[in-house]
Amino acid sequence: MPGLLLGDVFPDFEAETTSGKIKLHEFLGDSWGILFSHPRDYTPVCTTELGRAARLSSEFSKRNVKMIALSVDGLEDHHGWIKDILAYNCEESACCKLPFPIIADSKRELAVALGMLDPDEKDKDGMPLTARCVFIIGPDKKLKLSLLYPATTGRNFDEILRVVDSLQLTAGKKVATPADWEPGDCVMVPPSMSEEDAATLFPAGIYTKDLPSGKKYLRYTPQP
Repeated sequence: MPGLLLGDVFPDFEAETTSGKIKLHEFLGDSWGILFSHPRDYTPVCTTELGRAARLSSEFSKRNVKMIALSVDGLEDHHGWIKDILAYNCEESACCKLPFPIIADSKRELAVALGMLDPDEKDKDGMPLTARCVFIIGPDKKLKLSLLYPATTGRNFDEILRVVDSLQLTAGKKVATPADWEPGDCVMVPPSMSEEDAATLFPAGIYTKDLPSGKKYLRYTPQP
């Protein structure tokens, strides 16, 4: 994703969506945001992805996260495809709606600007399609995380939810989360923190794992 680095202010833009015209920063307000792209409407992997994202939407909402999807398809295709997504989720499309908007980027302007295009995936006219990108944006409108998957590999939205939990925890607490961390698990004390500061900051206690190197950098503490 050339030109867009972690910590950069995420570009503001105006776009047509299935919920009407939006301005990204205004749409997000004080919330966290997830902008995620998919290659094409009416395709199998994309349908399962947006279906799963829809089923998890209440969990994202609990965490003050707003979601918005994007592809190079037009609004008419988006609206028609939403019925298939809801049917995949075994919901009645007549009385339910997708809980997040989908951006119509048929001119590929946003996809180009945000580095979302996959040069190996093309439509029938030879034009590149959007890859499976994920951008997580903080309330300060800065990019907190980016992921890029190929068209052949569907994303794990439960993992994206877990990442949000980690980002929100570590944004407010001076800790880090280890591999496979889940909310409620022990967290890690940053190596830059002195033992004195750590003892003051984490009164629940710190466990330091003994290592052959003798270095005391694997320090765990209960999640604050």
